[in-house]
Amino acid sequence: MLLFVDESGFDESGTPCEVLAGVAIAEDNLWNLVRAIRACERDHFGDYLRNLLSDETKGRKLLKTKRFKLAGRKVQISPGDLTRLAHSLLVKGKAAREQKLADSGGTMIELVAYSRQVLSFVHTVLDIAAGFSVQVFATMVDPKAPRPDSGKLRKDYVYLFERYFYFLETLPHRERGLVVFDELEKSKSHGLLHQMAAYFLGTQTGQYRSSRIVPEPFFVHSDLTTGVFLADLTAYILGWGWRLHRMSQPVRTELQPFAAKLHDMQFHGEKPKPDGSGIWQLHGITYIDDLRGQADRDLAEP
Repeated sequence: MLLFVDESGFDESGTPCEVLAGVAIAEDNLWNLVRAIRACERDHFGDYLRNLLSDETKGRKLLKTKRFKLAGRKVQISPGDLTRLAHSLLVKGKAAREQKLADSGGTMIELVAYSRQVLSFVHTVLDIAAGFSVQVFATMVDPKAPRPDSGKLRKDYVYLFERYFYFLETLPHRERGLVVFDELEKSKSHGLLHQMAAYFLGTQTGQYRSSRIVPEPFFVHSDLTTGVFLADLTAYILGWGWRLHRMSQPVRTELQPFAAKLHDMQFHGEKPKPDGSGIWQLHGITYIDDLRGQADRDLAEP
């Protein structure tokens, strides 16, 4: 089982929630899922997005507020023309970049068509993921949440790995979980590797969970990896569109239909209580307002 992980809102981008998101994809489903999403790109845009865009496909670019405003303009476009017009806009944009032109010459009808195709594409991608039984995990954090001073693995990672572990526990015993991250700056990658090693090898809980999760992650180029694209899309949508009643962060209502699809794809499971008195219900998407572990909170108390 592969868990593709990405995050959103940790770079002071103005996102109301910091989100660490993961999507779990079975190895025997991965290539068919990739093929289905690539076919979806061609159906919506006439080609693969990596061939048409200047940089990697990101949720924040696909689903920015302007996209919804353009898609909602009262412009009549027949369904059969949407792909052709969207493709035309992307080709013009690519040519303008290559020629270093200030204006691509895209028309309003092309912009509207492209925006409508983008929203349809994202909806379809989420439906494809659901059809392949992709499981969603995410830890959402208040940007003002207290942070630990130590170099320990952050609490949002611990929560993410906890739920991934209990998902793996529902699978045959031979099944192991691999973790795949978007490539980070080299120093950050090393830091995360050390923190994960300290957690999985140096704590009792981590050692127990390493029986199902391989402690050494892989780092990949996100612009070449469909799984990381799904994780990025998940993180962005949840950061703006998913809320619990106790969360006070602002929400973009236009993203809530997308968030509802991710909500339905999240893992649901159980965790036994340490004293054996029962079980806790676990949900793949969770919210925390304090990134410190118990030890750090105890040290902070006067």
